[in-house]
Amino acid sequence: MIATESLSKRYPRVTALDRLSVDVTPGVTGLVGANGAGKSTLIKILLGLSPATEGRAAVLGLDVATDGPQIRSLVGYMPEHDCLPPDVSATEFVVHMARMSGLPPTAARERTADTLRHVGLYEERYRPMGGYSTGMKQRVKLAQALVHDPKLVLLDEPTNGLDPTGRDEMLGLIRRVHTDFGISVLVTSHLLGELERTSDHIVVIDGGKLLRASSTSEFTQATASLAVEVTDREGELLTLLTGAGLTAQASGHLLLVDIADEATYDTVRDAVAGLGVGLVRMEQRRHRIAELFIDDDTTATREDAPSKEGDGRDAA
Repeated sequence: MIATESLSKRYPRVTALDRLSVDVTPGVTGLVGANGAGKSTLIKILLGLSPATEGRAAVLGLDVATDGPQIRSLVGYMPEHDCLPPDVSATEFVVHMARMSGLPPTAARERTADTLRHVGLYEERYRPMGGYSTGMKQRVKLAQALVHDPKLVLLDEPTNGLDPTGRDEMLGLIRRVHTDFGISVLVTSHLLGELERTSDHIVVIDGGKLLRASSTSEFTQATASLAVEVTDREGELLTLLTGAGLTAQASGHLLLVDIADEATYDTVRDAVAGLGVGLVRMEQRRHRIAELFIDDDTTATREDAPSKEGDGRDAA
């Protein structure tokens, strides 16, 4: 779907992308990086809206340097910033965007109704968008990216400003974009936990450089580590856990336990209860993105990986 080769974007005082080479295959791909890592810059280059300083990129086999208009006709784009006219209804806006993408009037209205129903805004479709909540505005932005039935959609921070329930609903919608309609998705976020739950593949960039690209299953297998903190008797707990067949080691006042399956949590809980010590916390580890991958130390890679379930804020 997307291929970049030594792609760089430099400004007078900052390098937004630094020789980025990555392939994005069909499905849902999560692009994760801290704010300022180069995610939005990459999307603008892929859409043909910003020229690269050097290197090459192709979207759906089309060169971004020369085929920008054609790429934009085949791709849906959900921008990060608030860009909706407040005095226009969702129906008017999405129909307009469908017409801009080349759909005839009747087809534009039909597709708009179907798409707004899909994103959960059918009942609110005639209200001016200025009265919409943040979650509703995000759904409109998703709808206009989908209305012309693109082959690929680029979603830039689609969960920004949403509460936990709104995030879960948006992530479910994004997943169904591919499963229900067969549209491939590139979704950016600085929250790694979100993308792990939603994506088939994960691409991690930091400072404009590629840190890692792999399937989500490989990614999560390499990052499943449980941090356990108790009030005392850590050594005895470590002995109990290893005796129960778990792989565990001490790291300061924490015990790091490899998560073999869901039963790992029960085993740890029972061992703590059996010792009669206090459990301070038990959670999957969350760390900064730059700490995720250490090429010359695979053990450190496992220890420093982020949580699958955490809110991901440490990943920023």
